[in-house]
Amino acid sequence: MAMTDPLGLINNTGAAGGGLTPQRATGAGDGPSFKDVLMKNIEEVNQLQQDAARAIEDLSSGKSDDVFGAMNAQRKSEMAFQMLLQVRNRMLDAYEEIKQMRV
Repeated sequence: MAMTDPLGLINNTGAAGGGLTPQRATGAGDGPSFKDVLMKNIEEVNQLQQDAARAIEDLSSGKSDDVFGAMNAQRKSEMAFQMLLQVRNRMLDAYEEIKQMRV
């Protein structure tokens, strides 16, 4: 079974060598800003959590009998949330490291 990337972070490398092009590194690129990408991913994780809650509610109320689908939706939302949490943790670590730099 192939692993999905609910946040779109795994294969989003930009340039052909896996790094950022100088244009993107300076912020003059045509792509979306970091804030826009982060907000979009937060909204996607929220939507996945709402879908999972709806699937579980439908299962418990008898509207659906798709146990596998409800479990899959719950697992997908949980994995997406954990990935977003790890991104947040890395950002906080980077911020703390930058705060300690002497200028």
